[in-house]
Amino acid sequence: MGRLFGTDGVRGRANADLTPELALAVARAAAGVLADRDGTSRPVAVVGRDPRASGEMLEAAVVAGLASAGAEVLRAGVLPTPAIAHLTASTGADLGVMISASHNPMPDNGIKLFSRGGHKLPDAVEAAIEQAVTAGDTTGHRPTGAGVGRVRDLAGAGDTYIEHLLSTVLQPLSGLTLVVDCAHGAAATVAPEVYRRAGATVHVIGGEPDGWNINDGIGSTHLGPLTEAVRAHGADLGIAHDGDADRCLAVTATGEVVDGDAILAVCALALKERGQLAGDTVVATVMSNLGFHHTMRAAGIAVHTTAVGDRYVLEALRDRELSLGGEQSGHLVFLDHATTGDGLLTGLSLLSRMAATGSPLAELASVVQRLPQTLVNVPVRDRLAVVESEEVADAVNACEAELGDDGRVLLRPSGTEQLVRVMVEAPTQEQADAIAARLAEIVASCS
Repeated sequence: MGRLFGTDGVRGRANADLTPELALAVARAAAGVLADRDGTSRPVAVVGRDPRASGEMLEAAVVAGLASAGAEVLRAGVLPTPAIAHLTASTGADLGVMISASHNPMPDNGIKLFSRGGHKLPDAVEAAIEQAVTAGDTTGHRPTGAGVGRVRDLAGAGDTYIEHLLSTVLQPLSGLTLVVDCAHGAAATVAPEVYRRAGATVHVIGGEPDGWNINDGIGSTHLGPLTEAVRAHGADLGIAHDGDADRCLAVTATGEVVDGDAILAVCALALKERGQLAGDTVVATVMSNLGFHHTMRAAGIAVHTTAVGDRYVLEALRDRELSLGGEQSGHLVFLDHATTGDGLLTGLSLLSRMAATGSPLAELASVVQRLPQTLVNVPVRDRLAVVESEEVADAVNACEAELGDDGRVLLRPSGTEQLVRVMVEAPTQEQADAIAARLAEIVASCS
């Protein structure tokens, strides 16, 4: 078996890479590693899924694995990933399991795990679960009789999450008209109601999941339908979620895309204005545009940078006791209200800022002046050797000196393929293209 856990849980082609047998084994192992058995009570697990068809099969396997390990299983049904994290915390459960492949196409699926309190797992815990899966049933706890776990539906799970979201809204959204794209995913179960109850006039697209149409030409990775709908309805903005609703991207009234960098900046400025941005610092990844950094510096907000992945953003927020972080892709974490990225919470925060200021989204997002960016994927024989090459390092240093404070260079090895990603930001697209091409040629020659 290769490494089981990727950057966001276990993921693969359902019934091929991610089989029911594997799902059962992961669930049993997670119960063994994460459950705190004191000998007097059984562990409790919350299980949810997005609406893709294979989720029904994998949910059955996960529930069987947990019950086989003696856990009490609370089935939350089809809900967003952040809802499962919240319910894991609010019920006092020992672990949470979300069955979803996020923005991936329908044939894929995945398993995301949360520990007590609704937190994503650190590497060491994932390694322990993976070791238990590899060992098989020989080391697993397998009760019999009355020790076998029971399964029941978690009544009011969606309502609990909705009330939690609404409790964060500081400004009624009356007067705002939006189109929400639910990606035919988990957001369809709660997002329209949340935005309407917060006061907005809401039009919905991607709100009819049938098990097969999740992320199919719609959602946060396909913004064309949302742009068209915003224009057709004359809406103030559009909000796009992905399959499990932990992302949020937006489009303005005229159809301009507002990415995670701009949304993060708008929310950071709002929190700082209210004196609620812990440490006057925001967490972002290395992929955030330099224009975002310039905006934060001008506002007196420090930026702590992490590797790509919302798990690293979360780790930095918790370790440094900060309150806000996010990624260009639209994963934002408001640690005062959530333990993981929450697309609906992000959407509500953005809408609240519009309502509070009376400003259109285009004006709010214009605080970030994005630098032109070029990204080149260079095939190599040994990606790690290339990024450690002195010749490559010298070339990067020379390009950074050429750009000064007006641009930057980022070389990043792929986590899964023999590729080195060359990213350049510069004052003009022509300069970014030229420097990226020059570096890509050097990277290729050193492979």
